[in-house]
Order: sequence, then C-alpha cells, then structure tokens
Amino acid sequence: MYPTRILRSALPQLGDEKPNITGFSMKKFLANTKKPRYDPWERSEAWRYTGRFSRFNRYRNTLPGFGTAVVAFTAYCVYEQLFLKKDEHHHGEEHH
Repeated sequence: MYPTRILRSALPQLGDEKPNITGFSMKKFLANTKKPRYDPWERSEAWRYTGRFSRFNRYRNTLPGFGTAVVAFTAYCVYEQLFLKKDEHHHGEEHH
C-alpha cells in the first residue's frame, strides 16, 4: 500500500489539515513556537518590568516639575487679573 493512501485514510483523524508524507504539521509547529516552555533569562529580566521600572513609573517622572509650574503660573495669572492695577494709557495731551 502506498503511504499516501494510508495518510488519506487517516484524514478524518487529523482534522481539516491536509496530510503530509513527512508527518510535518504546520499547526503543531506554530502551536509549539508561540512561547518557549522554559526561558532561562526570564528571572533575570523580570526586574525591568516591575516596581519602580514599570511602564507607569518610567513615564510618570519624565517632567518632574511640570505640575508645580502649572499651579504657580495659574496662581500668578489669577493674582494679576484680580489685584494688580491695570495701566491704562491715555493718548492725549499728556503723552509720556
């Protein structure tokens, strides 16, 4: 009996995948290459993504004084509008 006939008879057991004479299955290959079973560097690299090196903490301190500067500038603008006397210019006889 030819190997192709044997593989064709086993088609319902293999599912919808077309049988291959070599026995190579692309679905099984892709399923096994998604994530390695054991990563020897996983423990050494874990510190990069936890604690003060997490993504949130890395970007939180990019502009450390920005919040204080915004509050100070807003307070100055409010003070200027409410309390400082506006200097009105009269362009008449008394010029400078």
